[in-house]
Amino acid sequence: MGNGAAPIRMIAVDMDGTLLGLNGRVSEENLAALRAAEQAGIEVVVATGRRHCYAMRILRDLGLRAESALVSSNGTVTRTVGTGTSGTRLIERTLMQRETALWLCEHLAEFRNALVITFDRVQPDGEDARGALVVEEMEELHSSIGRWMAANEPYIEHVRPIEQALRLGLEDDAPIQMMLCGTIERMRRAERRLLEDARVFAPGMSRVSGVSGVAGTVQTMELDGVEVVLSRTEYPDRDLSLVDILPAGCSKGVALLRLAAGFGISAAEMMAIGDNWNDLSMLEIAGRPVLMENAPEDLKATARERGWELGGHHDRHGVAVAIGQALERNAAIGNGRVHGMELGR
Repeated sequence: MGNGAAPIRMIAVDMDGTLLGLNGRVSEENLAALRAAEQAGIEVVVATGRRHCYAMRILRDLGLRAESALVSSNGTVTRTVGTGTSGTRLIERTLMQRETALWLCEHLAEFRNALVITFDRVQPDGEDARGALVVEEMEELHSSIGRWMAANEPYIEHVRPIEQALRLGLEDDAPIQMMLCGTIERMRRAERRLLEDARVFAPGMSRVSGVSGVAGTVQTMELDGVEVVLSRTEYPDRDLSLVDILPAGCSKGVALLRLAAGFGISAAEMMAIGDNWNDLSMLEIAGRPVLMENAPEDLKATARERGWELGGHHDRHGVAVAIGQALERNAAIGNGRVHGMELGR
């Protein structure tokens, strides 16, 4: 997408590696920028790979508007942020078919010790119930994502075989996603294993009829036989990769397009700020995509090829800088000037 004269009316911002610094917190500068955007009448949407409950551990105390939207689990669930008194409101959710999840458990036999199944078991106060996360084995997961496992211990159930968690649930309690965690090399092998079957599609990692990226993501809703899509997040400095397995048609980009349509906002009026491959879909649809300086090098190369803006580092308030520039640009548009050039009338 190019940087045309459309004002920014929605800002979608990723959490880890984007809004959050190395300390896992939102800096005062970033928080002030989010509030300034809200005060300017811009819809601020957090779009994260975290599930709702885990994201709210950070967002609950930021003082965002209760009706602000949170896109979680890489686009499978959208809820309002809510407050301690009003709770959250479900906007949209897509569940994975049980039969698909059962087949994936068998298909991923080699990687079951790295597998987490996620259910949407959010309570009215925004907290999850135990069993929101289900694993079959603990050792491999503790070695690759130990801090995450410790932080989420209250919500994890250990079920062997893991299929049992899929067979005993309520009829409408199907999973929202599955996740694999491990070294980059091992997760690349897991991706290849998944993609051996035509029911699996990987937007941005593979091509269908010459269409890749978010165009492919949207297209998967109409591709015959596709049941799940993959979303990858990589941290080369930690040799860690997360592969999310989502219901077909789900991505941050798709969720944001639907949300924006409800507000009467076009993609050209959206700014997206992200740092990793699971942000690709929202960066591709946004009128003003901003990729963080700390993004993987191969993703930064993609950004340069497409003419996207390369922003600041997540530990140096890069989100605040990008939002500040957007507010300045909106003001310039309001005054009839962009980059010193008068707008046509």
